[in-house]
Amino acid sequence: MSASEQPRSITDLVGGLVGDISGLFRKEIQLAKAEVSEKVDHAVGSSKGLAIGGVLAIGAVGVFLTAMVTGLGWLLMAMGFSEPAASFVSSLVVALVVGGIAWSFISASLEAWKKSNLNLDKTTHSLARDAEVVKESF
Repeated sequence: MSASEQPRSITDLVGGLVGDISGLFRKEIQLAKAEVSEKVDHAVGSSKGLAIGGVLAIGAVGVFLTAMVTGLGWLLMAMGFSEPAASFVSSLVVALVVGGIAWSFISASLEAWKKSNLNLDKTTHSLARDAEVVKESF
């Protein structure tokens, strides 16, 4: 140690350590914010196309289902059903089939959402490293 350097007091050292830890945690919070923002931007970007496609598909599916009900109704009337009975049965059959298909898509999508990784892995690992450094410094 040179003559111009003076030993720092414990108070100065602890104050410096507290300042360093405070700065470190501020940076960790900034990292967490950036990581959350990145994940939200990705989810929103992916959802836009899904929403547009969904709206268009709803219209197309509505027209298609109407055609299915009408076609099945005609077939049932050709088999001897009365018009009201054919209309009721064809509507019920189409609704049950489409409902089953919808249920399978919804359940598969819910499983995919449950498995999606929305954890803040970078921030978690970084905070764990910082906590170890702080423990070692005391």
